[in-house]
Amino acid sequence: MTFPCVDLLQERTQRFLQQSFDGGPEPAYNNPVSGYSLYHHSEPFLLDHGGILPEFDVAYESWGELNADRSNVILIHTGLSASSHAKSHEANTAPGWWEKFIGPGLAIDTNRFHVICTNVIGGCYGSTGPSSIDPKDKKPYATRFPIVTISDMVRAQFKMLDAMGVKKLHASVGASMGGMQSLAAAMLFPERVGKIVSISAAARSHPYSIALRFTQRQVLMADPNWNKGFYYDKVPPHIGMKLAREIATISYRSGPEWEQRFGRKRAQPSTTPSLCADFLIETYLDHQGERFCLQYDPNSLLYVSKAMDMFDLSASYGETTRLRRERNGKRLEQGLGSDAPANAAMSAEEQLQQQQDSSAIACATPAAVEQAKQAKQATQGSAALDDSPKAQLDDLRQGLGRLKDIPTLVLGIQSDILFPVWQQKEIADCLRSTGNKNVTYYELDSMYGHDAFLLEIINVGSAVKGHLELKG
Repeated sequence: MTFPCVDLLQERTQRFLQQSFDGGPEPAYNNPVSGYSLYHHSEPFLLDHGGILPEFDVAYESWGELNADRSNVILIHTGLSASSHAKSHEANTAPGWWEKFIGPGLAIDTNRFHVICTNVIGGCYGSTGPSSIDPKDKKPYATRFPIVTISDMVRAQFKMLDAMGVKKLHASVGASMGGMQSLAAAMLFPERVGKIVSISAAARSHPYSIALRFTQRQVLMADPNWNKGFYYDKVPPHIGMKLAREIATISYRSGPEWEQRFGRKRAQPSTTPSLCADFLIETYLDHQGERFCLQYDPNSLLYVSKAMDMFDLSASYGETTRLRRERNGKRLEQGLGSDAPANAAMSAEEQLQQQQDSSAIACATPAAVEQAKQAKQATQGSAALDDSPKAQLDDLRQGLGRLKDIPTLVLGIQSDILFPVWQQKEIADCLRSTGNKNVTYYELDSMYGHDAFLLEIINVGSAVKGHLELKG
C-alpha cells in the first residue's frame, strides 16, 4: 500500500531542509500581506499577565474618509488567524476576508464611515508577535514572547487610536475572536465606544471551545520541528500546523452542510480505498490544512488561541486582572520590572491561575488579598466563593454592567458548534438584565456554522448595516 499523504509531508520537510542549507526564504507567513500601515509604540507596554513588550507595532488598513471631528470611525476586530486586510484597496488589490461587507453602500458603508481593521498583537501579519524581532538581541521572540490576552490586544489598538486622535469610535465590530474584542473594547473604554457589534462570539470562553483549541495546540507542539517554539531558522512544524488546522476546520462548518456538499462520496470511487484522504470530506480537510500550514506562524496560533481560552468578562476575573496589573504597574514605576518571568511563555503560576481565580490574588500583598476578597463579595454577595452556574452567571452580569448604556447588536448562528447560539443569548440576556434597553439579538438559521459570518452576506450584512446606521 502506498501513502502519498505521508510522502508529501516528508517531501516538504526535505525542501525546507534544502532551503535552509541553501539560505532559502522563510515560510510565507513572514510576509503574507502587503499594503498595510504600521503604528509604532515606542514605550514599554505592560500586559495583563505581567509580561512586558519593550515596544510594539500594530498593522492596520483603512477605508473611507475620516470626517472633520474624527467621529465616524468603525474599528473592525479580526478572528484568530485573519490579517488587517479586510477589504481590497489601491495598495493591495487582492480581495479581503470581509470584501463584500465593506464598501460604498455595503453593510459597513465607506461613504459614511472611516473603517479601520488591525492585525492583533501576538499575530504574524505585521503586528508584533512571536515571529517578530526582540530588540534586545535582534532575534525572533519565539516562545520568549509574553502571554497576551484579548484585553492586551484591545489596549494596543486604543494606543493606536490615541495617536490618530480618535477619541470615540462610532462602533466596535467583530466576529468570533473579533466579537470578543468588540465586547472587551467597550468594557475597557465604555466612554469611547458608541455601538457594539458582536457576531458568533461569547462573553467568556466555555469548556468545549477551550478543549478544541487545547487539542490543536497539543498537536502542533507534538511536532518535533516545533522545538519549543525555536524553529525560525529551521524546518517549521508544518505537519503539526496542518493537523491543527484540520481539527479547527471541523468546528468552523456544520454537519448538515457537509451532508449536502460531500455526503459519503469518495474522491476516486473506482479505486481501492486508501488510508490517506479518500472521502471527499477528507480531501476537503486535507486541502484546508495544506493551504494554511505555511500561511500563519505556528507560535502565533498558540498565543492567540490561548488568549481566546482566557477570555472572561466576569466581574471577579476583571478585578483579579486589575489587581495584578496594579501590582506590576507599581513595580515598573519603582524600576523593579514585572514580577512575571522574563517574557516566558507560561509560568507555573500562570498555569495555576487558569485553574482557579484566586491564584493571582495568592501572590499579591496581604492588603491586595483582602481587597480582592471584598471585591468578590461585593460582586457576588454571600455567594462570594460559590462556583455554581448561577453564581458564575451573576458574576458575568455584574461585569457586563459597564455596557448598559451602549447600543449592542448580538448575532448568533444556529448551526455554530464552536460558539453555540446559547452563548450569544447569554450576552444579550446579561446585557438586558443590567438595564441596557438597546440590545438587538438575531439568531440566523444558516447551514454554514461558525463561518456564516464570512458567507452570509445578505443576512449578516443587513443586521450589521441596520445597527450601525441607527441614530443615537
